[in-house]
This record gives sequence, structure tokens and C-alpha cells, in this order.
Amino acid sequence: MDEISKRTFLAAGLAAALPIGAPSLGANADEPGRKLGYAILGLGYYATRIIMPRFAECEHSKLVALVSGTPEKLKTFGEQYGIPESHRYSYETFDQIASNPDVDIVYVITPNSLHRTFTERAAKAGKHVMCEKPMANTVADCEAMIAACKKAGRKLMIGYRSRFQAHNIEAIKLIRDGMLGPVRTVVADHGFTIGDPKQWRLNKALAGGGSLMDIGIYSLNAARYLTGEEPIAVNAVESTDRNDIRFKEVEDVISFQLKFPSGATANGYSAYSANFNRYRVTGPKGFVDCEPATSYEGQSMRARFSGQNGPREPAPQPKNQFSAQLDHLSECILTGREPLVSGEEGLKDLRVIEAIYRAAREGRTVKI
Repeated sequence: MDEISKRTFLAAGLAAALPIGAPSLGANADEPGRKLGYAILGLGYYATRIIMPRFAECEHSKLVALVSGTPEKLKTFGEQYGIPESHRYSYETFDQIASNPDVDIVYVITPNSLHRTFTERAAKAGKHVMCEKPMANTVADCEAMIAACKKAGRKLMIGYRSRFQAHNIEAIKLIRDGMLGPVRTVVADHGFTIGDPKQWRLNKALAGGGSLMDIGIYSLNAARYLTGEEPIAVNAVESTDRNDIRFKEVEDVISFQLKFPSGATANGYSAYSANFNRYRVTGPKGFVDCEPATSYEGQSMRARFSGQNGPREPAPQPKNQFSAQLDHLSECILTGREPLVSGEEGLKDLRVIEAIYRAAREGRTVKI
């Protein structure tokens, strides 16, 4: 996502207008073969370059509306994707989406601090919600988002796209099938070199934190889905050069260790001043590693266990991770199932993130 005006977002976050018209459940949402309509909220890089082009590959989802604080973006992308002006909303007029039966789902792709605001407004407007990760800045915000969607009877899914990517699906399957034996260790490292010191990711009020909230959440989430367990204790160490103008408000490097009920441990690493994207899972029978592991493309896997030693190609998946993610929520709505990565999944990550920050700040083991 590109830079977004703090003034615009603060104005949007403070908007408290009530939805216009009765909450819409979507027009004929259970109609066989109907594609459910998405409204994309926030037209930054990730939304416009990564997500929106993938609707062309979806079986159950389509792009029907846009929400942005920038009129030029609404015009440009509205014309590109054939979105009529009646389906283009500003942040201030967003609540009018309640009266648009073409919109079934709102995909929130804003700075983290606005996730709660727009999730609550979307649910109040009668729309299901896809929200980017991290789910929110705090555990309290996550809990409020879950409550808002439950109250409205709407589904909430968090954008953990890697759970729909072939190599990650394969790694989880190998582990659950016992090919490595009981998981003993996970090492997961994610980082990139961040640039512009004025971007929202380096603003604590907007981002909630630094590298851990942004890229380190991949290490944390991978540790959880690879072990299939929830951590019970955390240790962490932060290393940040506060003389670097980029890190006046948020952390650069943070390393953490998780202990799981089975005795397995995970070592995670997150950074804004180094580039890596990988994980390795080991057990008594072998290992699986991926590098890159959670990138937009180009994943690679190696494995060693009985009958396998070297590169491994995952089982083919019918869709890429992005279109599969979009369609998953639509399928859950149509069938009444709960999403694989529901709001509760996002809440679990935030609970651990808060524990990691506390462990680093206090220099002690924090039990969860």
C-alpha cells in the first residue's frame, strides 16, 4: 500500500455516521452460481496491484465497488475495472454501502489502526468482512471486531493468504501426516529493508508497532500453523538503532522464542533492516524448509524424510493464493462454513504479539 494521508484517515476514523437504509444481506446471496460482490476499501499498492487483478481468476467472487479517500484513485480504478460511479465511495460516504445489494463483502486494506473502525462500520452496514493482517493494533480491538461481526451475523476473515499457497499447504500436510515425526523446532525469519521514513508503517499510531506487526507476523503465524499448537510462553529481544530516523517510533529487529505445550519450540525473527523470507521445521524423522516461504510468488521447498531427500514440488492447487483466499470467504458465506482464518485466528496472533513486546520490554519470560 502506498502512503496514505494521516489527515484523511483520521477524518475517516472519526466519522460516526449511521448507515443509510437497512443493512443489506446481499442480493440473492444464496443464488446458485452467483459470484459474491467485493468492495475493496483502501486503494494502495497491495489492493490495486496484487488483489484486484486476481478477481479475474475467481469462481465465486467479483469486484463490484471501491472505497478510497482519493477521488483520483476512485476515477482511475473505477474506469479500469468498470465500476460505476454509484459504486464508488469515499471514507465519509462509506456507510451508504448498506443500501447497495451488489456488495456482499468489504475487504479492508488500510493502515492497521483503521481496521477496527471499518470492520465495525462494514458489519453495521450488513456486509461480511475480509480484513488484512495484522487484524488490528491491540487485542481489545480484535475482540471488538469479532463482537461487531457476530452481532451483525456477518462473517469475518483475516487475510492470511499463505494458508492458501501450495507450498504452505504441502508443508502443513507433511507435518500432520507425521512424515517428520513430532515437531521439535521451527525457525521462521522474515524481514525486508524499509525505505521512506515518512511511510505509515513507521508511524506507531497507524501501524501499532514496527517490523513485528508488519512482516514478523509471518514468522509468528507460520510457527503456529506448522506446529498446530498455541504457544504457552514467550521470550524476546529487541535491537533498534534509535538514531536511525526510520525507527524513532517503532522497532527494527526483534527476535522471539515460543514454547508450545508439546515441548516444541519456535525461534522467530523479524527485521526492517535485513532481507529474508524462510522457515524450517524439524522432527526426529527429518525436516521441511521453504525459502522463500511466504512471498507473493517464487516459493521453493526442500525436504528430508523417508523416501524424500531434496527439492519437493507441492501438490498442484487449482488457484493461486490470492484468488483462493478471495473465493474461500465467498464459499464460506454461500455454504455457512466458518473461514479457515477467522477473526479468532487474527486475535490469537495479536495475543502473542502483545506478549512478545512485553517479554522484550521487561526482559523476562511471559506466559500466555
